[in-house]
Amino acid sequence: MKKHTIKDIAEIAGVSKGTVDRVIHKRGKVSAKALEKVNAVLNEIDYKPNLLARSLKNTKEYHICVIMPDYKEDSFWLPCFEGIQEAIGEFSAFGIFIEPFFFNTNEVKTFIDVNKKVLELSPNAVLLTPLFYKETIEIVNNYATSNIIVSKFNNQLETENTQNFVGQDLFKSGRIAASLMEIIIPKNSNIAIIHIDEDFNNAIHMQQKEKGFRSYFFELPNSSYQITTYGSKNADLKNKIKYILNISRNLKGIFVTTSKTYRVAEFTKEENIKIIGYDLLDENIRYLKENRINFLIHQNPKKQVFLGLTYLVEHLLFGKEIPAKSLLPIDIINAENLDSYLE
Repeated sequence: MKKHTIKDIAEIAGVSKGTVDRVIHKRGKVSAKALEKVNAVLNEIDYKPNLLARSLKNTKEYHICVIMPDYKEDSFWLPCFEGIQEAIGEFSAFGIFIEPFFFNTNEVKTFIDVNKKVLELSPNAVLLTPLFYKETIEIVNNYATSNIIVSKFNNQLETENTQNFVGQDLFKSGRIAASLMEIIIPKNSNIAIIHIDEDFNNAIHMQQKEKGFRSYFFELPNSSYQITTYGSKNADLKNKIKYILNISRNLKGIFVTTSKTYRVAEFTKEENIKIIGYDLLDENIRYLKENRINFLIHQNPKKQVFLGLTYLVEHLLFGKEIPAKSLLPIDIINAENLDSYLE
């Protein structure tokens, strides 16, 4: 459906733009004849005034940069890019220029380089994924020195000089994964935690998920579950899975801390092993439907980005305070409720 502007409505009704503006916002005097013409057009096109536009009191332009992993290399990030596109469509008419920048999750140098590029652009605000802990600390401090507002999404990094985090409580999501695992595997089985592709020592999101998972089992009374952590590059995962299966005869459950859960399911097809992981990627959905993946934790990446951008936009336009933390629900998906989460 076409979004009609005030200019469009004025031309159709045969009145001035000022007249249309006064009718829509109910301010100033308008003749009865002009009022009738404008209302007829508004009713015909089912016009709904944008509340954000109604409140807008300045014409200053603002630049927001979004820094995130390249969705062409990892499909988990595609919904984030879609969230950016949705925000551009929502806010560009109000003087908000939103510009995405991408880095490679396997190459920390690309993260450093893209942030240097953004810093040189001197935007009003930055929304970033702080995937690399050590590098992010310095980068955020550089933005603060230049009076650039910084918000974070997806990865909860506790650091000064940032305004907001939008995402999930990753420690709790790990505990939820553990509670599900306890239900679906035999008592006191062996469990593997698998981190895929990223440097665990510099990846806070993996650390928090594992800490939450282990804390749940640690607090269980009279339990002797054996939990072992493994890291693997995606390219080496087949051999790593083979190795894990050989050394752990009583392995009954695998917790994957990233969206590449489908890769583990792919290499354990012949085994009676329960798998819990993250995110509604097409490949994960296929294995979930086949009951090769038992549960997925949905992180809602599209909503994370859109909400993070909305907070920045409302702050820049209206001076609205940005909340320090916005935690999204931790949704548990299985084959039975999957359809309700698919658009």
